[in-house]
This record gives sequence, C-alpha cells and structure tokens, in this order.
Amino acid sequence: METLQKIALVFTVIGALNWGLVGLLEFDLVAALFGEMTVLTRLVYSLVGICGLINVGLLFMHSETK
Repeated sequence: METLQKIALVFTVIGALNWGLVGLLEFDLVAALFGEMTVLTRLVYSLVGICGLINVGLLFMHSETK
C-alpha cells in the first residue's frame, strides 16, 4: 500500500503544479501537452483526482514513530 500512496502522491503533486500554473500564468500544462479535453487529457485529470482521494487517507494515518 505504501507504493500506491507514493505513486498517488506524485500524481497529486503534478496536479497541484498544473493548477498553480493555471492560477498564476493561465497556462494549462496538461492541455498543452495532450490537447484540449482529449481522451488522454481527461485520463490524466481523472488519475489526479483519484490519487487526491487516495491521499486523503494520509491525513488519517497514525505515525508509527514516537
């Protein structure tokens, strides 16, 4: 499960960086790379959203180190 969370975290960071570019520069990197609302673009957006949901679990995990 730890590997899945790391992969999900990478996708979440990619999504956050993309939204930062949209907010600051009005530039959508995903759309620029894969086209406006193509199947691949929608897949990337969907994966980022799913990964964000997976990472919500990190908020509720207890630290094993004391």
